[in-house]
Amino acid sequence: MVRHFGVFQFKPAVTEEQIAFCFKTMKEMVGQIPGLLDMEYGPYNSTEGLNEGFTHGFVMTFDTLASRDAYLPHPVHERAKEVVVPKLERVVVFDIDV
Repeated sequence: MVRHFGVFQFKPAVTEEQIAFCFKTMKEMVGQIPGLLDMEYGPYNSTEGLNEGFTHGFVMTFDTLASRDAYLPHPVHERAKEVVVPKLERVVVFDIDV
């Protein structure tokens, strides 16, 4: 399996409703993209204070590297990016084998 995770810093003018719609759009990819098994997300909630301005994160689980690779250019992912990316100030994405 592959975990695809990331953190977002939204632009200052982005509302909580817009943030919720971004994650709803991302969550809806599950079941539409082969091999994307699960997607979880939420706001930063640690007392460590090491988030460096990132306010929300997500974790996706793929069954294989091939599925993750196919997800990247998938039309459903591209449509989700059209919703999410314009609202972001910064993003970091990282993948690991598990």
